[in-house]
Amino acid sequence: MNISAVTENQLSKRLSGPGLIIQAGPFVTRLHSSILHLVKGIHGLYADYPIIDEDLFVDFHVQVNPPVGLRRRFRPQARFRFDNYKPFTPLPIDQAMPIFEWGLNWCIANYAHQYLIIHSAVVERNGVSIIFPAPPGSGKSTLCAGLVSKGWRLLSDEMALVDRNDQQLVPVPRPVSLKNQSIDIIRNYAPDQYVGSSTEGTTKGTIAHMAVPGSSILRQHEKVKPGLIVFPKYIAGAEPALQSMPKPLAGIRLIENCFNYHVLGEEGFNMIAGLVDTSKCFEFSYSQLDDALQIFNELSEQ
Repeated sequence: MNISAVTENQLSKRLSGPGLIIQAGPFVTRLHSSILHLVKGIHGLYADYPIIDEDLFVDFHVQVNPPVGLRRRFRPQARFRFDNYKPFTPLPIDQAMPIFEWGLNWCIANYAHQYLIIHSAVVERNGVSIIFPAPPGSGKSTLCAGLVSKGWRLLSDEMALVDRNDQQLVPVPRPVSLKNQSIDIIRNYAPDQYVGSSTEGTTKGTIAHMAVPGSSILRQHEKVKPGLIVFPKYIAGAEPALQSMPKPLAGIRLIENCFNYHVLGEEGFNMIAGLVDTSKCFEFSYSQLDDALQIFNELSEQ
């Protein structure tokens, strides 16, 4: 049974009671919350995820609840807790969904060192994977959402996980985070995809999330070999340009976008070198999603 099969009221009782277990790729999270904004967000954005009742090992026990005290009544807020640790300051209560997603990203980046973790979107089609490493503002998430809405499999919008044992890419499909103008771009480009309500006034501007297609969730345990590394850049009005990139430069850029390179040390360097050595590396600038779709579809068919 999927989350879509229960009502928001039933979901709320589960979240405020025993908690909701969500599995995304290798990670199992138990979420507790009494916040209506988060109940609605989970019900829409995680609709195609199965409800798990088994007594699985849980990687992350998290809560998103109002802080205690007067603020609970007069200035309602949402606070993220991980095993009773509070890594962030509370945010306005309508930002409960963003703080949950940011909190899970924080948990993975800080504790999942069984993987090399790169700040990157990852998609796959016909067995061809693309890693899109990029800093905020590059158009990474917009490009990722556009490709996924047209048939590419989503491994992750936020991080490439490289298995330290076999150097393959590990899926961790969760909702795609869209910011500011990207929200309407994707709503217009992919009207059949579910995009949740917009949250204004966050530290990153206006935020909304696109739900993961059910096909990507069904394949969330299927790893894929590295194929292409593409550093994207959105440039308004630009013609699409895909240019080969020197591998040493690609390696340096990957290190700059790596969350736990400093933790893995020499092994991290060797993994980056191996990833670059076995992949084709490019820089890509674009302004229209249809142009990007055509180019990457052609690459996946070669």
